[in-house]
Amino acid sequence: MAWRDSRRNRGRLALFISSIVLGIAALVAINSFSDNLRTDIDKQAKSLIGADLVIASNKEIEPEMQQLLDSIGVGGDRSDEVRFVSMVVFEASGGTRLVQVRALERGGFPYYGAIETEPASASKSFREDGRQALVDQTLLLQYNTKPGDSIKIGNQTFEIAGALHKIPGQSAMTATIAPAVYIPRRYLDETGLLQRGSRISYYHYYKLPESTDADKLVKKLEPRLEEAGFGYDTIESRKESTGKAYEDLARFLALVGFVALLLGCVGVASAVHVYIREKLATIGVLRCLGVSGRQAFLIYLFQVIAMGLIGSVVGAVLGSLIQLYLPQLFQSFLPVEVTVAVSWSAIGQGIAIGVIISVLFALLPLLSVRNVSPLITLRAGIEHVSSGPDKVRWGVYFLIVAFIFIFSYFQLGTWLQALSFTAGVFVSFLVLALIARLMMWLVKRFFPVSWGYVWRQSLANLYRPNNQTLLLTVSIGLGTALIATLFLMQRILLSEVAFAGSENQPNLVLFDIQNAQKEDVAQLARQQGLPVLQYVPVVTMRLEEMNGLTAADVRKDTTLEIPDWAFTREYRVTYRDSLINSETSVAGEWQGQVSDPNAPIPISVEDRYAERLKVELGDTMIFNVQGALVPTVVANLREVEWNRVQSNFLVVFPKGVLEEAPQFHVLMTRTQSDEQSASFQQTLVRQFPNVSAIDLGLILETLDDILGKISFVIRFMALFSISTGLLVLIGSINNSKYQRVQESVLLRTLGASRKQILSINAFEYLLLGALAAGTGVILAVGASWALAVFSFEVAFVPDLTPLLPVFLAITGLTMLIGMLNSRGILNRPPLEVLRREAA
Repeated sequence: MAWRDSRRNRGRLALFISSIVLGIAALVAINSFSDNLRTDIDKQAKSLIGADLVIASNKEIEPEMQQLLDSIGVGGDRSDEVRFVSMVVFEASGGTRLVQVRALERGGFPYYGAIETEPASASKSFREDGRQALVDQTLLLQYNTKPGDSIKIGNQTFEIAGALHKIPGQSAMTATIAPAVYIPRRYLDETGLLQRGSRISYYHYYKLPESTDADKLVKKLEPRLEEAGFGYDTIESRKESTGKAYEDLARFLALVGFVALLLGCVGVASAVHVYIREKLATIGVLRCLGVSGRQAFLIYLFQVIAMGLIGSVVGAVLGSLIQLYLPQLFQSFLPVEVTVAVSWSAIGQGIAIGVIISVLFALLPLLSVRNVSPLITLRAGIEHVSSGPDKVRWGVYFLIVAFIFIFSYFQLGTWLQALSFTAGVFVSFLVLALIARLMMWLVKRFFPVSWGYVWRQSLANLYRPNNQTLLLTVSIGLGTALIATLFLMQRILLSEVAFAGSENQPNLVLFDIQNAQKEDVAQLARQQGLPVLQYVPVVTMRLEEMNGLTAADVRKDTTLEIPDWAFTREYRVTYRDSLINSETSVAGEWQGQVSDPNAPIPISVEDRYAERLKVELGDTMIFNVQGALVPTVVANLREVEWNRVQSNFLVVFPKGVLEEAPQFHVLMTRTQSDEQSASFQQTLVRQFPNVSAIDLGLILETLDDILGKISFVIRFMALFSISTGLLVLIGSINNSKYQRVQESVLLRTLGASRKQILSINAFEYLLLGALAAGTGVILAVGASWALAVFSFEVAFVPDLTPLLPVFLAITGLTMLIGMLNSRGILNRPPLEVLRREAA
């Protein structure tokens, strides 16, 4: 009976299928890609770090620790690398750029994978054939330079041996942020860039004997490595951290796909509701012939299950095809080459999820079939025997909530996050539904009765029986909200950095200025017509004790709330006699000058960092400043505006303590044009090769590029949501087409012209699209505010400019689809409707 009954309605049921296809496609595509990525990370894990073990430090190695590092490499091989940032000069073009210099010494690093260069032989020849360097390919293109040209690093000039394409473990995104230049370690001292106080990192790569387990080895050495402030990485730890990072991204995108599926299920519920309403007469006849309510319910349930299965299979096939494109979409973010393979587990999960969730949503309108009375064949107004509460319906509601919660739990991994996601989904649906209801009430209550006939009819269609206002507001509105939120957050985050471009704000930062160079660098800036906005001393130190506890005490007593990283990190602090305009005192008293040199030094700590460090006013801290112990007391907490381009620090000392400590200086200035900035940097590098410059305009461009790539990925997933909403729109309009034919015939009978009826439909879809898109935009503003304030902790100053194109595009698309689906209404003769009514 289910098969026979469906024969005349398969076109209608096909729209039911289409509502869930894209949601399933998104889930299968993302989960397939995630499975393939996980497999490839496992296969290529060794090439992620290029060695069995990597040990890193940001301070010079002490003799005792040097012995330990030497002993680890016994029986295997070791390569050493020194990393730091520095300005370089491209001799061919005269351009300057801040890069990450990597000075590689001895050994065969990388032991796994390869440093990919052009020509390929350059990856080995640069270490042996004199002063040669490998330079990132994008830098060569940017500065019109090629292999064979020269690059100046500090006091030395190197021939460019080859273009650097890929480094083990590096993605295209990290190469954009920190382009690398490789040189042989033996020429590093000649560059003159290793100055006291400079930020230098030391990396040691090990190829261990096959019998040595790297993870067990570092577990054994962990106390000594942590005590010395060394970081370490093994193949397993890098594989775990890399996999987790990209699994988090995949889970987020899977949740976006699941939202698209939920939107489709809203369309399923709407389509089944309209379908069942048109089947009431047929169901009434079946009841008269002896079919029970349960049997009638099962007839249409089998149809829904079959359609859900077909839609899920189609979606799974489409998702498997979409995943062919995903490696290209994500290639900028990935440190490994992702292969494409069919993931049967992802396909099976997608089909199961599609069938279950579509049936659960379809059950809501299907349950009414059980209560259809045979009397409906005689009296169309009677549909149900009882209109009382249905306990089964509440059970279905519970199952829907439980399914969403369970799915989100497996994606997010924690009960709290799953609960938050489930609540967020229902709050979003609820807000959209309430706004739609409010709009309908406002139109019904307050729309001007003096408006023209066409406008009155269009507005009235928003709240008349069988209206589509609620459905379209929820489906199209949620898709619009996703896209609009993305645009808003991208603009807000960029504006935080773009603040540097505002008037009187520094846009060029010089650092690693030594004491002897301080006056000369300032004089050079003034000669070039640049103001010296700030000149800040920076002292490097480590935390030795906090409230009498050392790092060893914290590691022994796990009940202590003090984080052990507080003792291993390197602190860069400054000293001054006053707070600057990006700082606000929130607790305690700031003391700009030491009054008693024999008492602990009163310091100021940034308030949020103090929370993470678990320190309060009056707590004591002892810092190790190049071997000298300096006792301090937390006398002040201050709030820092980190988006301001100022000399912002976590810890600030008063004057009268650190003046004689080893230090370097930071100078902030402002250039008026790119040409002035480039000219000054070229002169600076030639006279002071150890001084580096950060062009904040370049940082803004880089950040814009990164956010653009991330936003494209999210827009790609949001497209599934908006497309599903449009499919729901098409299905909803198609389901109500016969009702619109009736209205058209009635209006034409009453004297309405073809143009008037066409205008009524056009205005109705215009209003529906505007209402849905407007609701989505309102929700996006609220979501952006919450993200800005609570997640990113930045000021919410929205740029609403991109919302207008989004609003107009969604509104226009809704109107276009509505008119295309309604194009046959005016051509239906009145007799067709009358005959169908008589039948």
